[in-house]
Amino acid sequence: MEATSTPRVTCTYLNSYVGKNVMVVGKVVTLRGDEAVIDADGNITAHLNREAHLSAGSGVQIIGKVNPDLSIKVLSSLDLGTSVDYSLANAVVEVTHQHKSVFAYD
Repeated sequence: MEATSTPRVTCTYLNSYVGKNVMVVGKVVTLRGDEAVIDADGNITAHLNREAHLSAGSGVQIIGKVNPDLSIKVLSSLDLGTSVDYSLANAVVEVTHQHKSVFAYD
């Protein structure tokens, strides 16, 4: 099986991953039809798939492809509930970007 990388990112890093799959942990700010706004150190528009069952105010982990407009087409999502430590999630993102060779494949 070929190893692939799905880096953890926040809103700040999206422009470096256009056309690539990423993982985001954030808080669902709003839900509108098949779109959600996720706060992950900045607002990200997520285009949801039919399997997404999110709740406004809950934490979410999404894996998806970054579009040219820096929105994300969601491939999978996981509702994390309301007890998410967002500062810890953001710290993990920062560590993975400081030590890319440990966390990412070329």
